[in-house]
Formats: sequence, structure tokens, C-alpha cells
Amino acid sequence: MASILLVEDNELSADMLSRRLTRKGHQVTVAADGEAALERAREPGLQVILMDMSLPVMDGWEVTRRLKADPLTRGIPVVALTAHALPGQRERALEAGCEDYDTKPVELPRLLAKIEALVPGKP
Repeated sequence: MASILLVEDNELSADMLSRRLTRKGHQVTVAADGEAALERAREPGLQVILMDMSLPVMDGWEVTRRLKADPLTRGIPVVALTAHALPGQRERALEAGCEDYDTKPVELPRLLAKIEALVPGKP
């Protein structure tokens, strides 16, 4: 089980993915915008962040850069989630500080494998 921060502004998408991850045994907290994501990322015990890159208030690119610049949050792995699967988006996400990248709609088995690879202590 991992403690996950899901950053997603689409309420329906956030609810669906949160429920699916919870059914797989993960603890999920949701943030609906970039500012809320920065606040919740500082909560103790967080193990991975799933970051929508198109967010209100502050986009996922900027949120990730700020998380990686902060000594308290820089060690938390970030997986970029985006519906814009354009050439260069994966590279842009990695440059912003994301450890991995995935496209929407989310394929749960693929995303779970990425989470497991990033969370310490997972087999």
C-alpha cells in the first residue's frame, strides 16, 4: 500500500481514479489545483504524487518544479499524468522533475506498475 497524492482538477476523473487506487489498497488524498497540491505534498508519509499537468491556479509543470526545489518534498516521486500525449511531453515532464510520465485515460495496471516501481519497499 502506498500513500498517494492525486492532483486532478476534473472531479469525475479524480473520483474514479481515487476509488480504483483505494480498491487496490492505496491511501489516496486528492488536490484539485496546483496550490492545494503544494500544501498537501508537505503532509507526512506521502510516498508518490500523481500530477495532472493541466491544472487551474498553477499548472503541474510549475508545481513539480516547486516540489523538487523544496527540501521537504524533493524526494517524493512525481508521475506526470496528461491527456496531451504530444511529442516531447515525456521529456518536458522529466525536465520539470517528474520521475515518470503516463497518459490519460489511465490504464490502471500500467499506472500501478509505475507506482510500485517508485515506492520504496515495494516488491
